[in-house]
Amino acid sequence: MAIVKKKLGDLLVENGVISEEQLQQALAEQSNSKRKLGDLLISQGYITEQQLMEVLEFQLGIPHVSLFKFQIEPAITQIIPESMAKRHQVLPFMKEGGKLMVAMADPLDYFAIEDLRMTTGFRIEPAISSRDELQRAIARHYGLRDSMTQMMGELPSEEEFEETEITDEASPIVRLVNQMIQQAAQLRASDIHVDPGENNLTIRYRIDGGLRNERMLPKQMQGFITARLKIMARLNIAERRLPQDGRIKLQMDYRMIDIRVSTLPTMHGEKIVLRLLDLTSGVQALDRLGFSDHNFKAFKSVIERPYGILLITGPTGSGKTTTLYSALNHLNKEDVNIITVEDPVEYQLEGINQVHVNSSIGLTFAAGLRSILRQDPNVVMVGEIRDSETAEIAVRASLTGHLVLSTLHTNDAISTVMRLRDMGVESYLIASSLLGVVSQRLVRKICNECKESYRPSEQELILLRNHGVNIETLYKGRGCGYCSNTGYRGRLAIHEVMTVDDLLSELIAASASVEKLRQAARNRGLIYLMEDGITKVTQGVTTMQEVMRESVAH
Repeated sequence: MAIVKKKLGDLLVENGVISEEQLQQALAEQSNSKRKLGDLLISQGYITEQQLMEVLEFQLGIPHVSLFKFQIEPAITQIIPESMAKRHQVLPFMKEGGKLMVAMADPLDYFAIEDLRMTTGFRIEPAISSRDELQRAIARHYGLRDSMTQMMGELPSEEEFEETEITDEASPIVRLVNQMIQQAAQLRASDIHVDPGENNLTIRYRIDGGLRNERMLPKQMQGFITARLKIMARLNIAERRLPQDGRIKLQMDYRMIDIRVSTLPTMHGEKIVLRLLDLTSGVQALDRLGFSDHNFKAFKSVIERPYGILLITGPTGSGKTTTLYSALNHLNKEDVNIITVEDPVEYQLEGINQVHVNSSIGLTFAAGLRSILRQDPNVVMVGEIRDSETAEIAVRASLTGHLVLSTLHTNDAISTVMRLRDMGVESYLIASSLLGVVSQRLVRKICNECKESYRPSEQELILLRNHGVNIETLYKGRGCGYCSNTGYRGRLAIHEVMTVDDLLSELIAASASVEKLRQAARNRGLIYLMEDGITKVTQGVTTMQEVMRESVAH
């Protein structure tokens, strides 16, 4: 297929997708950043990736390809070297005679097409694919293949093992581990699980809250991969009987990635979990945390109080730390002294003093908090209230002129009061200090690329009507290459925000029951997790299944 050589910017202006002024602004920025025009226009919000693909597909006749539907033979991907595929962001997926069909994020990159033609000797037939889908496909089809092949051929026996095998950057083991981490980062994975089995080693990635098997490796690779990860995290290679914790900091694709490493001895060897934090993504602004207008006003009013305690609650992995950091960032002003005590420090914030807990030398949350209070702070953040001692100190600190922010593991906002009582904090102290509680969960967002409407089931209609919602249309993701055929991409929070006023404070001081506290909070505008989730379902950003799975019904 012959492609008419037309510039992307002119094509988008002709079709009314962007204005001439927007094009000129993007071109001016492109001359400084050297980024591709399509990427710039998408990052600036002038167009979506879907709009870009539609213009190229319908105006130039360039076909759109869903790579997840193709079983691509290894012989096809070997036609284009891995370095070239990554440099130009291309993936060959079909060959017919002297023609090679290649998926590209930018099929108008004529330089790349000519480079591929000269290198391969084939006539290049471009097809368009979403950038994310293409990156995942490149990672999957090239990814670990070359290093694994080389590694299996060069794998030494345990008797022949030399330390250079896991320290030399050019060795296949080191390359294999680097590619495993790079692939996880490209797929937006939050965790990598290295799971030892009886006969193999399984690599799993957690993406948008769900674990999925990514690769199965031969059992004989286990010792080398474990040793390499331990060296990177500065852990004791010889110690295999006790759990260990460490950290790795890497730069990948111009992004700083901070990785927390945890090892655990199991029957079949050490299981390793790596938690990935993208340091370049920064801390979210308050208005980007997904609060409804009602909850946002309530939350903002609490964190701007001069003293008292605010607690963020929810299970592990519910985004509590992200909310805490956003609140700290909002409060971070020149005339405010903010000190945190965390285990571990996840994001480093400029202008904030952050203390890392180290229980082995006696620096616990309680000990750190006591020391912090002698440092004249205005705002104190305690990573987690784990015991009665920390709870008592945090509450008393909030009564002596400090704003204290922390997290706690409870199911909903009201039960936080009971949890503090169970930890031995007197009711009158809770009543005097507690400003508010935010309970939250993370739900998956519907993929915008394959979002479609549908008529709710009878069960969904009943549930909606029980919460005062009458609606005949809901949304779900059909499943596409952009979302790995799941129908979801990304996550957002649903919230329950309880602010403590005079009446609630009196009830807490009188050791009122959960039912009385809940009724009083409800009368003062408390919106339950389920209700906040249903609102987001009606807005078309998540599904009933997600809200039902994550929220607590009252």
